[in-house]
Amino acid sequence: MSFRSNIRFTIVIPCYNEAKRFQSSYPRYVEFLNEHPDVGLCLVDDGSKDDTYQYIQQLAKEHPEQIDPVFLEKNGGKAEAVRAGMLHSSANHTSHYIGFLDADLATPFDECLRVEQIARERDAITFAFGSRILKVGSDIQRTKFRFLAGRFVATLISAMLRLKVYDTQCGCKIFKSELVPVLFEGPFISKWLFDVELFFRMLKHYGRAEAKSKMVEVPLKRWEDMGDSKVGMGYFFKLWVDLYRIKRRYRR
Repeated sequence: MSFRSNIRFTIVIPCYNEAKRFQSSYPRYVEFLNEHPDVGLCLVDDGSKDDTYQYIQQLAKEHPEQIDPVFLEKNGGKAEAVRAGMLHSSANHTSHYIGFLDADLATPFDECLRVEQIARERDAITFAFGSRILKVGSDIQRTKFRFLAGRFVATLISAMLRLKVYDTQCGCKIFKSELVPVLFEGPFISKWLFDVELFFRMLKHYGRAEAKSKMVEVPLKRWEDMGDSKVGMGYFFKLWVDLYRIKRRYRR
């Protein structure tokens, strides 16, 4: 059996050497798929060196109507894995909304669905994204260093975009399907800061005034830093180069 035609929402999940994580998270995937038969997952193996693809294939075997596996022979980084999955889903699925989520499920599935529901309820919205805003009633678990470093970088990015956005880097973003080929058409400059490029592409596509009315930032109720990040601490020094290159390209 193939990917179900009545899937209303597809979630792309980039996976690189996630076999160890799949050992513990596999039941969460199964439970989610059983509870939400109208949601599909496009799992992109980004040239993993471990048994990641075996886990993906097993999920696809058990849930053939909801799992669409994509295998990339060469590791190209998160940005390219997400781009490949988004374009594949746009071309091959009939979902009204397509989003992406980090493989560590730091943003839980139910929170991702809540963001999608908010987008669905507001027809003018074409881009909805989760935001790790610390507020009363939320459970956002981050180390103090990651929080402080994240706020510093986020403030800089907001100024660079000239957009009042609190969190561009949360790994939960959802788009109306017709917008996906526009925003993901070309390769990204950065493997990790491609989220910033998505915002620039939104501004370019719609124009600044209209773009603001087409996107919504949704404070997450739950988010947990799972550790074992693929982004090394050394990238904190390299990200300034990426930000400079991004600014040069999109400010032309």
